[in-house]
Parts: sequence; structure tokens; C-alpha cells
Amino acid sequence: MNSRRTFLKHLGLATAGLAVAPSIDVFAGAKKQWFEISLAEWSLHKTLFKGDLKNIDFPELAAKKFGIYGVEYVNAFFKDKAKDMTYLKDLNGRAKDNGVKNVLIMVDGEGNLGDEDNAKRVAAVENHYKWVDAAAFLGCKSIRVNAAGQGTPEEVKNRVVESLSTLADYGKKAKINVIVENHGGISSHGDWLASVLKAVGKKNCGSLPDLGNFYEYDRYQGVEDLMPYAKGVSAKTNVFNENGDEANIDYGRMMQIIKKAKFKGYIGIEYEGSELSEVDGIIASKKLLERYINL
Repeated sequence: MNSRRTFLKHLGLATAGLAVAPSIDVFAGAKKQWFEISLAEWSLHKTLFKGDLKNIDFPELAAKKFGIYGVEYVNAFFKDKAKDMTYLKDLNGRAKDNGVKNVLIMVDGEGNLGDEDNAKRVAAVENHYKWVDAAAFLGCKSIRVNAAGQGTPEEVKNRVVESLSTLADYGKKAKINVIVENHGGISSHGDWLASVLKAVGKKNCGSLPDLGNFYEYDRYQGVEDLMPYAKGVSAKTNVFNENGDEANIDYGRMMQIIKKAKFKGYIGIEYEGSELSEVDGIIASKKLLERYINL
């Protein structure tokens, strides 16, 4: 308990009234909100890696500090807890105690789903099973995976399609979606990733378009490519200008693309900038998204 109080004090939660409430427009808007805001744990990765925040306290922080009631975990911050039912029960309880919905788990470091080595590829698929099970226990809807591998785009595609198909079949039993993020390499080409998901052709296998993770591909076209398969959206932010806009991404244009695709669900804040602190970056990102919540 003392450690929890220290944590709350360190992050500014000990004083009442610090939570960032939704803007007045969120409540007063005549139109129904068409998406909900969640918080990706990676937004606080510096704080987590420093040890100033623990994964177990993330739901409480999201609710009390930011007024955000959906969370997206990153498996790196509880890597050894996927099968620890005591830990998962505690985490689930803390989320429920704070009115927080566990949305998804972002899974990294479990092997490449497009690996050239068949044995390694099979192992990578099976390594994800425990995270499907953990996500189901926590009440999440999805796990986020990566489509990585070496070879030509077509070779990687064929391997990834096979891996995703197997993993999606496993996820279906637990009612968990397997969703792929454009996360570097060939996966950041929207047309390629869309073709992979089309080839898989399973309802519980979709995309998690990251608005910022396009490097050699037009980001707006990439989001259009992936939105037909989207079961979530990652709202990447890095730099804000004096008007509170993301300096490198036209959020007005992006939100129109997302809404046009008839998306309804969680859009997760993923702040990765360095000009603002993680706390201030999350607050700025939330304000930016709230402009469009009644679009």
C-alpha cells in the first residue's frame, strides 16, 4: 500500500481534482460521439522503463490523471505475467475499480510471424497464444501483432497470411481479434498489409492503423487502405504547434477518413514526442481528439 501511495504522489494523483475531464463540447455536442478515446501504454514508456510507473497501476493512472477509461497494454511491461492468474486478476480488478475498459494488448518480442524458418515461425505463432488467453481473461477485444519477416514482399505475405490464419483461428475460440499494426518494414505499406488481411479473410483478423507509422508510403492513403479492416486506430502524436495541432499529421483529414469508413470503436492515444513530457503530451493528444469526437 505504501508503494501505491508513493506512486500516486510521484505522478500527481494524491491531490484531488487533477484528472483531466473531457471538454464541455464532449457533453454538450448535439451529435452522438462516434468513437471512444483509449490510452496506449506506450505513451508512458519512458516512465515505465524508469520504474516510476508499474503496469499494474496503469489503469488507475489513465482514469485519475487523464480521465481516460480505455487502456491498451504493451506486453513488454508485464512480459512474465501472461500466465500469472493472480497478477491478471489483480490487474483486472484495478481496471474495474476505476471504471476502465481493457481494450487490447500490444504484443512484441514473441518472434516473427513471417520468419523464413518454418520452425521459428510456428514457434512465433504459438508464443502469441498465451497473450490471446491473457487478453480474454482481462476482457480485451484484441491483441495487436506485427507482420515482420525477411524476403520479398510476396514471400513475407504468404508466410504472414499462414501465421495470421492459424493465430486468428486460435483467437476465435476465445472471441479475441488478432489485429496487425503498420509497424515498420513492408507492413508500413498500406496496400501490402491490406492485401495480407484480405487474403486471410477472417472476421477476427483485422488492422490497427497507426496514423504515424508510414515512412515510404503516403500516410493518408495508408489509413484509407487499412480502414476497411480496422478494429481500432492508433492516434500517433509527436509534435504539437501553437494551435494544438499535430505538426506532421493533418488530424482533420485523418479523422474524416476514419469516420467515412464508418468506424466506431476506440481510438488510442500514442504519444511518442520529446518536446512535451509524457503527461503533457497525453493531455495535448486528448484535447486534439476531443475536437473531432462529435464530428
